[in-house]
Amino acid sequence: QVDLVESGGRLVQAGNSLRLSCDASGRTFVLYTMAWFRRAPGKERELVAAIRWNSGATVYGDSAKGRFAISRDNGNKRSIYLQMNNLSPEDTAVYYCAASERIPGARVFQTENEYEYWGLGTRVTVSA
Repeated sequence: QVDLVESGGRLVQAGNSLRLSCDASGRTFVLYTMAWFRRAPGKERELVAAIRWNSGATVYGDSAKGRFAISRDNGNKRSIYLQMNNLSPEDTAVYYCAASERIPGARVFQTENEYEYWGLGTRVTVSA
């Protein structure tokens, strides 16, 4: 069993930055890829960014390119982070951490069904 706990979500003004954290516990050694997804009000959940643990390879959703950066802990913690810059009201959403124990293939996993473990989410609200 793997548990994921997100933190860092809060109300911020447009143009500001925010850093989200996700801490994994349990059988973390089985996790090969971790990611951030988000669900905005009235919309489907979408990929924000994902990172392959061993290689550090990343992939970003279109909304995140150029503004957000995903990173992983360089020590012994199975944690990932999402640095979000130049936030806009369109970034308002619940942000979810996800993790996969699937053996990585040629690409970094980008779809929800490739991730087995999910956190409860952390809410980010960006005011105009």
